[in-house]
Amino acid sequence: MKFFTQTFVISILAINFSLASEIKVFDFTETELSQLQVRKVRGADNKTIYSVGKNENGNFLKSEANNAASGLGKEIIIDLNKTPFINITWKIEQDLNGIKENSKKGHDYAARVFVIKKTGATPLSNRAINYVFSSNNDVGLNWPSPYTKKSIDNVLASTKKNMNEWVTVKANVKEDFKRFHNLDVKELDGVAIMSDTDNSKMKSIAYFQNIYFSEK
Repeated sequence: MKFFTQTFVISILAINFSLASEIKVFDFTETELSQLQVRKVRGADNKTIYSVGKNENGNFLKSEANNAASGLGKEIIIDLNKTPFINITWKIEQDLNGIKENSKKGHDYAARVFVIKKTGATPLSNRAINYVFSSNNDVGLNWPSPYTKKSIDNVLASTKKNMNEWVTVKANVKEDFKRFHNLDVKELDGVAIMSDTDNSKMKSIAYFQNIYFSEK
């Protein structure tokens, strides 16, 4: 994944939900999917294929990356003083076993969710935390992206324990920006989803559902 975090163009109009106790980020509908901008990573051979579906728990997004890398981004203002916790439900059907995820040649994830803070006039100044469903590392590990220290990879789930089953995870984004970037962030500016296999040239299949921010 080549410098995705700092160059991703997020196109949906910002919405301020600062008064709500839970902020839903994505609807995962055909209408939403047609409106979200798909941004292919520079140098990737193919785009990740995204499609929507539904199960007993609601709508979900399916991603299939075959030597591919592209993401879906949404500009949305999140008041981290009111709703600091990100909640993600996701599943990996086919992972990327055997790659070294903290290296440039292996920096791929079957599922990842970025939270983005604008810290300057250009996308190159953005800071991000990359919450990942790892194929090879344990929950709780983290490291800077091998492409930019302005993005931190933080493992929230792993196929070492949860392969081909739905998992719900939670993280305090406000505390993570302080811990990883030494920034006191009051508001987020965007959220992005991506599945990428352009470095490993492998294939992954993943699912995302019910991504939202909460008070606790």
